[in-house]
Amino acid sequence: MNGRVDPAIERILPLLPLKDASTLTPGRARDELVALADSRKDVPLPQPASVTDLIIDGKAGPIAARLYATARKPAPTVVFFHGGGWVAGDLYTHDRQARTLSLELDAVVLSVDYRRPPESPFPGAYEDCLAATRWAAANLGKLGDDPTRLAVAGDSAGGNLAAAVAQGCRSNGGPPLKAQFLVYPALDLAGCYGAPAVNDRYPSRQENALGFFLTGDAMRFFANKYIAEAKDSEDPRASPLRSDALHGLPPAVICTAEFDPLRDEGEAYANALKRAGVRVSYFREPGMVHGFFGMGAASPAADAARRRATAAFKEMLA
Repeated sequence: MNGRVDPAIERILPLLPLKDASTLTPGRARDELVALADSRKDVPLPQPASVTDLIIDGKAGPIAARLYATARKPAPTVVFFHGGGWVAGDLYTHDRQARTLSLELDAVVLSVDYRRPPESPFPGAYEDCLAATRWAAANLGKLGDDPTRLAVAGDSAGGNLAAAVAQGCRSNGGPPLKAQFLVYPALDLAGCYGAPAVNDRYPSRQENALGFFLTGDAMRFFANKYIAEAKDSEDPRASPLRSDALHGLPPAVICTAEFDPLRDEGEAYANALKRAGVRVSYFREPGMVHGFFGMGAASPAADAARRRATAAFKEMLA
């Protein structure tokens, strides 16, 4: 590593959740992400034209979702998958991020409350996200009303799901996607972050294993809750970087953080997509840590980095 963590982020690192992954449980992870969202509840929320809760029919039953509408039509429709290690995170913890995305993109954002492990391990979350994307495609008249501009987006585990859904849409009958927005995504779950031969491919997993919010131990915890069967960790629906067919995927904006254990797999996916002829805008943000999209109130540098990537995605949607 050549740089240093942004000083404003360095000041808030001791306040962030998910410490001591050796005692982490799904319940604790969920509670701590909700508490983090609660800590900002006195800060006014961004206000899209409207916010509506709804229910989508999924393969295994109803899927809760939240719709953030723009006043303009036709507009892009972005299906958004929240982060939280598949295990934690929900519509509430990512409400502010989805609202901001809708406003800055001038788009309709459909945030999906997919099934979470360990109650519903892989491929539950993937199936719900694919079903929600197909539902959006079939209901664009109620959403952005532009059949040429349907996209997927997600942060962290949600970025993993967005990449997997983009591959699923390309390979299994659509719908066609205009673009994909992958924010510090997890893209290679082979070995669930515990296999030295896999980890050696991505130096950031060792360089940034401790001290930068998301730890290597936390990633092992989350991946092992999501992947119940070891063989599934190499399935491209869980590990999009393991796919041997990346051609024909929608253009991608991918952003990573310098001090993030997931940095190098995000960069590897950006390079693999480029080799397959996919248009990619890639941002490797210096001084940033995992989760910086939610740190803009504390760090002007994080806010600027988020705006750069979002502006590139807006241009792709245009």
